[in-house]
Amino acid sequence: MAGIHTVDARGLSCPHPAMMTREAIVRQGSGTIEVLVDTATSRDNCARMAEANGWSVETEQSREGGFRLVLRK
Repeated sequence: MAGIHTVDARGLSCPHPAMMTREAIVRQGSGTIEVLVDTATSRDNCARMAEANGWSVETEQSREGGFRLVLRK
């Protein structure tokens, strides 16, 4: 699948961001996925789940608050 798939989970509480991220990982299989969350807990849960499924994770804090995760496989 070409391009970057974005999962916008801002405003959602756990476990929804991790569930949405897992769905994107299963659907895409490989490539790049951008995940947007607004809490450190969601960031950590999404990152752990992605890494457990063999994806590399880069995180950055956004200026508006919240976090952007870039998952690659």
